[in-house]
Amino acid sequence: MFDKLKKKFSDIFSGNRENGPKDSLTATRDSVAPQKEKTIRRDELESTIEETLLEADVSYDATEEIIEKLKANLGKLKRKIDYPAVEEELKSVVRDVIQHNNKDAVNLLTVEKKPFVILFLGINGTGKTTTIGKLAYYLKSNNKSVVLSASDTFRAGAIDQLNILAGNVGVEIIKHDFRSDPASVAFDAIEHAKARKMDYVLIDSAGRMQTNKNLLDEMKKIKRVAKPDMTILVLDAMIGQDVINQALTFSSEINYDGVIVTKLDTDAKGGSIISISAGIKKPILFVGIGQEMDDIIPFDVEWYLKKIFSS
Repeated sequence: MFDKLKKKFSDIFSGNRENGPKDSLTATRDSVAPQKEKTIRRDELESTIEETLLEADVSYDATEEIIEKLKANLGKLKRKIDYPAVEEELKSVVRDVIQHNNKDAVNLLTVEKKPFVILFLGINGTGKTTTIGKLAYYLKSNNKSVVLSASDTFRAGAIDQLNILAGNVGVEIIKHDFRSDPASVAFDAIEHAKARKMDYVLIDSAGRMQTNKNLLDEMKKIKRVAKPDMTILVLDAMIGQDVINQALTFSSEINYDGVIVTKLDTDAKGGSIISISAGIKKPILFVGIGQEMDDIIPFDVEWYLKKIFSS
């Protein structure tokens, strides 16, 4: 998948542009990376970069932050301000923005506490439950033992969905009946993991709108009972600017430690990563890059930069 994507990026910036729909992140790289054969005028800098970032679905606030830092960096350059210089400095600014907010990211494979308990939050449709299955697959593939907690007891198919995922991945699951107490399911899963000296407990929770107070209260109860070592918010890259509103609303109600961004493979613009990192000031831990169980990877800023810049 990424070999073909990389070739398309190479074609774009060698002048061999192909017609047709763009793959994930291609539009961002196409627009953000300036044309190299021209020399940019300083009075064009702000409007040119601002327009390309906004078209890539980067939020207004994040765009303004990047523009101001870019102008400051370019003002310090001794060389002429040509397009290669702008691309180099823009890449550096984007890297710094994301790395600053990712500095506290935890490597799940190196945590010492057992079991390490992770609670997952997110609204309906973000791919939260599927992401739990993918993360279980990732951990198991790294020789870690995992038990899933089916604590989304409010959606009729949620328990069945997680049960199928557990079977496909080959990990254990603790589940109760539909409409049972979600916190009690989480408690039982943790006790199960402790008794068997397992490495991780991954707790699903009911998908909800961030404004649903009753369900938010239920989520707080799960957190009080389970006392998770990490709480992860799952965000959908495809929902545009509302992703920041969702994240900030959750943050005001329930603190979380980092995010997983899903459906990045279908995000034609690719700017959501910058918006999320700059907007919520929390680490991006993993990204979902496809439909298969192994299509989840730890987020790496250099990986992202290679997708949106030509050099």
